[in-house]
Amino acid sequence: MSVLPIQPIPFFANKDKAFWRLQFVGWSGAMLLRTMSTIANAQPLSSLVLVLIATVTGFSISLVLSVVYRSLITRRALITWGVTALILPFAVGLHAFIDAWVVSLYRTDSDSSFTQLFLGIFYLDATLLGAWSALYYAINFYLQVEEQNDQLIRLENQATQAQLAMLRYQLNPHFLFNTLNSISTLVLLKQTEPANAMLSRLSSFLRYTLINKPSARVTVATEVETLKLYLDIELMRFEERLRTTFHIDPETETCLLPSLLLQPLVENSIKYAVTPQESGAEITITAQLIGPMLRITVSDTGPGLQSPTTDNRLSGMTYDGGEPVSTGVGLANIRDRLSQAYGEHHRFETIEPIEGGFAVLIELPAERQPTPEDMPEQPRQTVFAAR
Repeated sequence: MSVLPIQPIPFFANKDKAFWRLQFVGWSGAMLLRTMSTIANAQPLSSLVLVLIATVTGFSISLVLSVVYRSLITRRALITWGVTALILPFAVGLHAFIDAWVVSLYRTDSDSSFTQLFLGIFYLDATLLGAWSALYYAINFYLQVEEQNDQLIRLENQATQAQLAMLRYQLNPHFLFNTLNSISTLVLLKQTEPANAMLSRLSSFLRYTLINKPSARVTVATEVETLKLYLDIELMRFEERLRTTFHIDPETETCLLPSLLLQPLVENSIKYAVTPQESGAEITITAQLIGPMLRITVSDTGPGLQSPTTDNRLSGMTYDGGEPVSTGVGLANIRDRLSQAYGEHHRFETIEPIEGGFAVLIELPAERQPTPEDMPEQPRQTVFAAR
């Protein structure tokens, strides 16, 4: 079934157009009610002229009131309501005076005096203009509240985006320094081919980190390819000490997750599992579906949390001569990014398996990238050739 590509437009998206629509609809409704009342009371059809004149008069006076109210609505409450209380009776009196004068000209044989006509019409006009004023203020105050809420939401989104950007771009500096030092060493040893290969991979990895938006979500397949690019760089440093295994369920490849979510986890394993051991360690990355959730596990065969050198693995701090030294954003970065992106709808746990090592378990809602089959069918357009 084809769906027309029509986006609904909010009624108050254009305030001026919305005002004129409500103005015409409201006063047309008032004229319709007066017309029905005139016909129901068996008044001559010529009396409809009075209804038309009264409607045009009320319409015109309400336009003047709208200009006054527009300047009052942004003032303090005392000024707004005080001036309104003074202006509204005057506007009602003017409306009633014009209506009474027109009626007195039309009904010359009436026994009612002008004062009686004025007082009789004053109540009706007060009801109309009073209701109009109440609606004007109610609608505009509502729009002000909506604008403030929209502005607050925009500010919150900007703050969230800024925080995500800060977390997203916090690549561990020691990775960059170590990689550049390795490239420098290779250049000094005149091993140009490995140096060029490492530099090319570093450039590709950094390009990826800068191109994607901080709040972007990528597929598991894309994240894994980027992670392999990062591991290729580290593999040139650690060689056979770094062993990696991927167990990626094909059903998870189209699931979405925040970009560069896994890189800090793998970097954490390299720092605390591969680096301190002469034999290195094996890092395993697993992705699978558990019901409606995407479960990702990054584990290693390192010393876990038992070794003195990894006592501070969870906090991302090491100690040099008794003084704490920051080693990067570590696991706290991932925890903050997940909280920003998913709120309470996620799971983040650190685990020490019985067989040893260390593991981080993450569960996210299994959101998938829309495929062409999921997109609504666009209506076909017929092109007529000019003859």
